[in-house]
Amino acid sequence: MKITYDDDDWDPGLLQPRGREAEIRAAARPPYPDPVGLDVRFDRQRRIAGWNQAALAEARVGVAGDHDRLASLYILAAAALGVNHLVALAPRLDDGLVGLARSLNPELRLTFIEGFYVHPLMADLFNGCRVMVDLSRYALANKLLLDLGYRQNRPLIRGFCLEEAGEVGFKLFTYLRGREWEELGEIIAPRNLPHFPPDDGVLDLIIAALALEETKNVLMGRPVTQELIAYRRPQSVRERPDLRLGVVGAGALGNFVGLGLAYAGFHRLTFMDPDVVEPTNLNRQVFFGDAVGLNKAAALSARLNDLFGLESRSLPTAFRSEADITAFEALFDCVDNFETRIALSEACRAHGKILISGGSSVEAGQVVVYDPALGGPTPAQLLNLPEIVSRRQGPRSREEREACIYQPDPSVIMTNQVIAGFMVEAFRRLLDSQAPAPLFYDAGAPRKFS
Repeated sequence: MKITYDDDDWDPGLLQPRGREAEIRAAARPPYPDPVGLDVRFDRQRRIAGWNQAALAEARVGVAGDHDRLASLYILAAAALGVNHLVALAPRLDDGLVGLARSLNPELRLTFIEGFYVHPLMADLFNGCRVMVDLSRYALANKLLLDLGYRQNRPLIRGFCLEEAGEVGFKLFTYLRGREWEELGEIIAPRNLPHFPPDDGVLDLIIAALALEETKNVLMGRPVTQELIAYRRPQSVRERPDLRLGVVGAGALGNFVGLGLAYAGFHRLTFMDPDVVEPTNLNRQVFFGDAVGLNKAAALSARLNDLFGLESRSLPTAFRSEADITAFEALFDCVDNFETRIALSEACRAHGKILISGGSSVEAGQVVVYDPALGGPTPAQLLNLPEIVSRRQGPRSREEREACIYQPDPSVIMTNQVIAGFMVEAFRRLLDSQAPAPLFYDAGAPRKFS
């Protein structure tokens, strides 16, 4: 077992396995300067009614995993949200994602224990953790952590990818003592010991965000989801890495759509966005921790190319109705204004292009698909965007949009991550001739997806 830690007030003696010697290496915290200040970084979520940033910053959260990607994605999102103290037990972590996490949150204290959760005596690893997150896929860890949660009356959030009977999907459930319900049987993995079944990075994106939403609710004393959160679809059979895809908007949705497309195996991406990275973006735009002042599309393209070996490129310009989109097989609408979304819908209808449109707010969002082969309304038509725009007192100028930098609307990472993940999911389903219906997400509803 190897342990690295950068938490100054944490006692490594608690991690000594009994009967064997543990290697403990004190890793100096890398120097990630924070020239803009944490208050500015978290400004957008501080504006949410009833938000308690201190509850996130002061709590210690334990994470158990068996795959570097899912645990690392959770760590990345949690760091962006402002969770400062994380204890992670997993056989490995993704260095690239952890590096992004540190660049987003210079206050991050991450204790990483290299190994698997396989014995009751390992409960000491999570001493002092306000909540535990179980992202593993073997029953021994699931049962041990449920038992620990019961004995110590500690919340346990359990989320994982599944693959069975020709289907893939995920399940997530938040356990509190007293919720010894039938759902507990559904969140125990079928195999008892650690193994590495096929994993899906797009679904991992969604699971990590949903687990973080539940974590936030626990730490802020808000109600957690009462029922099992579950999603299934037929397993994908087609891989089309050669498709040329355009992503319009390189903000929060664009960051996670780009990451999801990379995980799904798509390499030929073009990102379009005229804006530069602002400090208030850093609570949810995870690739920009060291890119303040740079063009968003260029920074996102460069980081994805570096991490995944993609062939992506960037266009530092806004989408216009006269834009030439003939080179793309499909476009992803990740923009933050209705006028551009209308222009995208009209252009895709005129040129016969697939359009995957996503929108998000603090606790809700939607994914709408337009496939010219199937016909039907465009996303703008389905969501009635032209009428909404026409009711305004005149068009919103570029200057008015940029004023949002100084008076930003509330925004948070989890909803953007969920919606972006389902945008990529919708495109994969479309390629598999599954014709995805519009998806609506509500983080505060008993039933999350409709």
